[in-house]
Amino acid sequence: MAVLPVVLVLGLAACAHVGRDDTGAPAAAVVHAASANGPLIGATEPGVTSAPLPPHWWRLYQDPALDDLVAQALAANKDLQAAAANLRRAEAVVREAGATALPAIGISGGPSLGHASAAAMGLQNALPNRVSYDAGISVSYQVDLFGRIDRSIAAAQADASATQAAYEAARMTVVADTVRAYADLCSAQYQSRAAADQVALQQRSLDLTDRLAAAGRGTAFDRVRAAAQLDTLRATLPGFAAQRRVATFRLAALTGHTPADAPDPACDAPPRLVQAIPAGDGAALLRRRPDIRQAERTLAAATARIGVATADLYPTISLGLSAGSTGPAARFLDSASYRWSVGPLISWTLPNTGVARARIAQAQANGDASLARFDGVVLGALREAESALTVYARELDRNAALRAARDQSAVAAQQANELYARGRENLLTVLDAGRTLASADAALAASDSLLSADQIAIFLALGGGWEG
Repeated sequence: MAVLPVVLVLGLAACAHVGRDDTGAPAAAVVHAASANGPLIGATEPGVTSAPLPPHWWRLYQDPALDDLVAQALAANKDLQAAAANLRRAEAVVREAGATALPAIGISGGPSLGHASAAAMGLQNALPNRVSYDAGISVSYQVDLFGRIDRSIAAAQADASATQAAYEAARMTVVADTVRAYADLCSAQYQSRAAADQVALQQRSLDLTDRLAAAGRGTAFDRVRAAAQLDTLRATLPGFAAQRRVATFRLAALTGHTPADAPDPACDAPPRLVQAIPAGDGAALLRRRPDIRQAERTLAAATARIGVATADLYPTISLGLSAGSTGPAARFLDSASYRWSVGPLISWTLPNTGVARARIAQAQANGDASLARFDGVVLGALREAESALTVYARELDRNAALRAARDQSAVAAQQANELYARGRENLLTVLDAGRTLASADAALAASDSLLSADQIAIFLALGGGWEG
């Protein structure tokens, strides 16, 4: 009969958990909407396909220098190291929460020297000094009757999963930032070379003006205008040099180097895919993006904490057992010195229901906020992906128009120079054609660089780069 209360308590513990089990996002969440899981609108745009996004998307550029930089960043980036430390801390919190479900064991023991009061015992003569001892072991176990411990463990596990997703999001960002810095470096070099070609072309125009002036076919005013245009083109070169240097410093920080040890890869054009971008569909996007998983796991943690708060409405029940030996040192471990006890068999503390219900309301409100944030992250992810795909498609259209304009401007500039050399056009026409060609070259180079940046923005919005 003595074990009956224990049996009853353990039986109730298996079926009396409060709160909702972790079954994923609620059915009403946006992530379950059919429109969110269908094809991406932007996947129908030119230059995009609905093929699955590969895990290591930067390898699509087939650039060994870029692959090496990404590998360095994933190995040495300080933000990633901080995110990894946060993950280790979250895993330790899970172990701590799990340990609360285990019995607590205590061991005590030690000798003592004392002198008892003879007067307290009604004796006349003093009692001798006596060496005694006490040694024992105790075991206590909290019965998780209403799921308080279980929900706490579930909340810690969900927090750890959210931290894992945050680490993956950090990897994704580091990859994208590294590719973007490399692209910016190459773009600056590319645009600088285009500007240098225009400077060389304008220098030849100035030299031609000088020869014509020497032959009596030009004026000092013509030379001044040609020289001014040359200086204007030269003025763009320092800006590209600064952009390139800044990009190397960004690569240094991303790969764990100081500016003095910044990597300086050689490249003459920004990385750009010539194939269609594999974008996948909405369902793959929602599964892949780490920020969505992080928000969903945060929601799960908030849901579990509602159960923790609800459990405070019910008693806390614990079991205890202690055993040991106490007596004079001369009878150490004598059978007569043994002791044991079970108790308190069941103890509880009735909560302040007003405080408990207020905490439940707080937890429920936090859960509602987490659900709203989760829906917001899902909607934001879809918006980012669709926007990036649309921007890229329209920039492709713009780039094609700029390339056609540049080709026409080159023909016009060549014809103007030929006519001027024959004396059939004035220098103003040549300068205008040169300016037009220089502007067209600069606009096309900028558009080429922007296409590279748009591709990286697409891959970042699609949530690739954290795998592995």
